[in-house]
Amino acid sequence: MRSLRAGRLTYVVLALFTAGSLFPLVWTAIAASRSNTRLAQTPPPFWFGGNLGHNLRVAWTDANMGTALLNTVIVAGTVAAGTVFFSTLAGFAFAKLRFRGSRGLLALVVGTMLIPPQLSVVPLYMLIAKLSWTDRLQAVILPTLVGAFGVFFMRQYLVHALPMELVEAARTDGASSLRVLWHVVFPAARPAMAVLGMLTFVMAWNDFFWPIVALTQNGSPTVQVALTGLGRGYIPDQSVIMAGALLGTLPLLLVFLVFGRQIVGGIMQGAVKG
Repeated sequence: MRSLRAGRLTYVVLALFTAGSLFPLVWTAIAASRSNTRLAQTPPPFWFGGNLGHNLRVAWTDANMGTALLNTVIVAGTVAAGTVFFSTLAGFAFAKLRFRGSRGLLALVVGTMLIPPQLSVVPLYMLIAKLSWTDRLQAVILPTLVGAFGVFFMRQYLVHALPMELVEAARTDGASSLRVLWHVVFPAARPAMAVLGMLTFVMAWNDFFWPIVALTQNGSPTVQVALTGLGRGYIPDQSVIMAGALLGTLPLLLVFLVFGRQIVGGIMQGAVKG
């Protein structure tokens, strides 16, 4: 079999796409290293300055970034773990179990994806207010522990990746439902679980709309809520705002650097299985 080799044009196109993808992050770092006065000048700076350390310290202090990062790790990690676990259970049920009304229930679950999330803000806030969860992390975690996208995603994956013969063989050997889930379903769904977990973690980390409603800057803020308190004043300090945005982005970059290979490997493994 003849091996495929990339030509010069391929490398040029990849380099252009890479540069375009990295430009927002690089520009954020450049702006965070400059003063607010320099950012207001024309043309804007295109190289790093000497104020990065000072702006990072100001953003860390003013936004209470240490608490915000810890809260966001708790929220994003819990939401990702809960979404992966419950979506895998529901996806397995819709994919391999036969029960009355399964198709209608699946259509109902998918149909909830068509409802704008803004419509549920008022009743959801009234509910957490009655539960006295306002400005507490559970107000952000519990409403997003499982979603229709995750259920549908896992269901579509398990339809093809999990042969029904494996489930029946495990039951023939006397395995309980929990053992079937642990030793058969979860190993087969591991690639999709890794992808879903990463997508959910990123979405939960970047979520702004509901946390800004349920949380405050002085109570239990997440990173996105804490960043709204930066640069306030008659003339907003854009360099400090960019420094705060950089602080909020670095943990995500670290996660991708540490787990990126496993995630890509999971995607490729899932493609082979499918």
